[in-house]
Amino acid sequence: VRRVPLRKMKSLRQRLREQGLLESYLEQHPYNLAAKYFPGIAVEPLENYMDDEYFGTISIGTPPQEFTVVFDTGSSNLWVPSVFCSSPACRNHNRFNPAESSTFLSTNDTLFIAYGTGSMTGVLGYDTVDVAGINVRNQIFGLAETEPGDFFYYTPFDGILGLAFPSIASSGATPVFDNMMTENLVDRNLFSVYLSRDDEGGSFVLFGAIDPYYTTRGISWIPLSAETYWQISMQSVSVSGTPVACSSGCQAIVDTGTTLLAVPIRAFRTLMRLLGASSSGEISCEAVRNLPSLVFHINGKEFPVPPRAYVLRSNGYCSLALQGMDVPTEEGELWILGDVFIREYYVIFNRATNKVGLSRLP
Repeated sequence: VRRVPLRKMKSLRQRLREQGLLESYLEQHPYNLAAKYFPGIAVEPLENYMDDEYFGTISIGTPPQEFTVVFDTGSSNLWVPSVFCSSPACRNHNRFNPAESSTFLSTNDTLFIAYGTGSMTGVLGYDTVDVAGINVRNQIFGLAETEPGDFFYYTPFDGILGLAFPSIASSGATPVFDNMMTENLVDRNLFSVYLSRDDEGGSFVLFGAIDPYYTTRGISWIPLSAETYWQISMQSVSVSGTPVACSSGCQAIVDTGTTLLAVPIRAFRTLMRLLGASSSGEISCEAVRNLPSLVFHINGKEFPVPPRAYVLRSNGYCSLALQGMDVPTEEGELWILGDVFIREYYVIFNRATNKVGLSRLP
């Protein structure tokens, strides 16, 4: 049982705003959040990392080389910058040097991961990966050789550690947690996530265990509808007791690598109107106290998200932490339950039963 502490840092959005670069950056970087969920290719969302603030530390190699990573349940690959990368985004981040690791094994296999506003390319290698004292030997990972554009230049993290299923791993790479299970390095084939609200500390990813301190209200177990992302079926979304979206059922992905609530365009417009927000999502800060909860109906139970969770406050301005996107699936529309949702619940990702457990936090 190992706990990885996650620390909150200034988000990319805050850093760019402080430097007076936010508006020009957004103009120059059109994005497509939906790109992450296109089938057939491993894709990361870029825009959502604008507000992503939770990062943890891992090490790779012998002796260990440290990296700050996003623990992302919405992707399956581990990758970090390498010394072979000359992109500006690599030069101001930690870079893995295989020549300094006595346990590194090289391959001739390449890795390509497409992004909403760019891409990364690299090669695959094997080495020991240490996650909070769990030593995963011969773990395959990506060594980035190019990170085009300047997005990663501004981010406070070095790389990404994917925690989704092998079926969506780029280049067929075995995910880190799958190797932990195969090598019996965890007591139970599950991991759990707690994300603190506001500026509180204590956020973590816990491998191999459920912390009973966070489950005093009981655990609701929800079966997965697909073993790709951590995808579940939703029956509807309601406001003040009235269904307002997903009324015929829809799909949802519980994704620690997405900050906001990603909502199908039609439902997004409905919610903007109902909650009194502008088309850009801005809302009067005085009106926030009178806003209702968004209630997600999943597996016969209600999972509310109150306005304190779905309203972002910054420099005296308030906006809804919702983002429109459209990804049609065979089962209907798709919602992404990102950190805005996860902060309200202790979430257990159970590979033994292929279920997601949700326990409401106080």
